Amino acid sequence: MQQSFGSFGFGAGTPGESLWEAMDQLRSGFEKRAGSRMARGDVRAAVLSLLAEEPMHGYQIIREIEQRSGGSWKPSAGSVYPTLQLLADEGLISAEESHGRKTYALTEAGQDAVSAGDVKAPWEGSASEPHKRHGALPQAGFELAQAAAQVGRTGSAEQTAEAVAILEDARRRLYSILAQG
Repeated sequence: MQQSFGSFGFGAGTPGESLWEAMDQLRSGFEKRAGSRMARGDVRAAVLSLLAEEPMHGYQIIREIEQRSGGSWKPSAGSVYPTLQLLADEGLISAEESHGRKTYALTEAGQDAVSAGDVKAPWEGSASEPHKRHGALPQAGFELAQAAAQVGRTGSAEQTAEAVAILEDARRRLYSILAQG
């Protein structure tokens, strides 16, 4: 996203329309990045790390991973459930059905694998890892885009013009951060 806000169409049409279009583009870009994919080993490590704390069902695992990664990683059911099956096949976890849901727990072999230190939760990595380092930025950008879009939809012409000025200033200030480094 190297474009300036000027190239998003500010100034074309009414200020509210062009602001809405720009914020929609910004929001879309952040949404794509926020759902970043992780490697298969990361899903495995995440599942084992969580089950070392307590038994959980699949949806809980997905939700916990999303929370612990600061919202930057939400694995799909299509990656979590096959991983759970694989771990069960390896004898590292067991599944117990209750109230129509399978709850997964570590077996003794699974506890040994976690205790041996072979498993490290992806969210506990170094701050230089992309999903850790950038977790808050896409979320903040998404929330900014939502607020700006709301101004574009419901604000007066003066409010929209003020929002455009604030966003242009924010863009310049963000680039100045990179210029300092």
